[in-house]
Amino acid sequence: MSYTVTVTQKSASNLAFAFCVLPKDKRLDMSALYAFCREIDDVVDEENVPIEQRKERLNFWRNDLITITAQPSLEVNRELKPVISKYNIPFELFDELLKGIEMDLEIKRYKSFEDLDLYCYRVASVVGLLSIEIFGYKNKQSKNFAVHLGKAFQLTNILRDVKNDAERGRIYIPLDLLQQHGLKEEDILNGVYSQRYYAVASKVAKKSAFHYKQARNLLPIEDKKSMIAAELMGEVYWRLLKILRKKHYNVFTEKRLKLSKLEKIYLGLRAIISAKTGMLYKISYGSEDF
Repeated sequence: MSYTVTVTQKSASNLAFAFCVLPKDKRLDMSALYAFCREIDDVVDEENVPIEQRKERLNFWRNDLITITAQPSLEVNRELKPVISKYNIPFELFDELLKGIEMDLEIKRYKSFEDLDLYCYRVASVVGLLSIEIFGYKNKQSKNFAVHLGKAFQLTNILRDVKNDAERGRIYIPLDLLQQHGLKEEDILNGVYSQRYYAVASKVAKKSAFHYKQARNLLPIEDKKSMIAAELMGEVYWRLLKILRKKHYNVFTEKRLKLSKLEKIYLGLRAIISAKTGMLYKISYGSEDF
């Protein structure tokens, strides 16, 4: 078993879960991409390591990837090299992703949704743009689909991880939104749930739902078959957003929310059947107003 496949299987992430609908070759290629994303993210989260050292490590990853025509020194990059060549994936996308990851080293607060949008694009939409190069597409509009779906995922994650992020001193909810509803940073950092927080979280959820709806409307019919893995991820994250709404966005008193194993098995089997039979995958994300 390759190193990147091992990393992917150990992660048990929603992204890795969606690989189940892919043909074996694309599943292996996506594992290489996922392992790259996983390991550069881990660099940022090593909070016992000084920020400057983590910046140097990320820059090492960047330089190692630039020399992709030679033999990279990092094992993940060595396995990623043939994938990049196979699909002719531009380095600029990897560079943009690294810039997004680096933002977590320097930025702990975002003033507005406009500021947060750049972060969401870099750390999530870019992963989508990288992924569809492997999935394959005929219509360039699928890039816009990937951008919106990535932003929808990231905003859902932000709502789900408010407590965990606060423990790291990070607040991704825009400060101007907190101010509009009379919330202070300390309320988030101390895990204070209130009707004011509910109002704030509802605004973030509405923004996320907007991007799900945009993605749903933008996916070209000719690319629906090749995007089944993305559609499956969309279903998983959409259901997470609905669970958050059902719990009134109170993530301060519970464990990190996730779908049940049974629900994920159901979604996975439904997607696999669609992939095997050629039937269009029936989606629900973006179908409700928040």
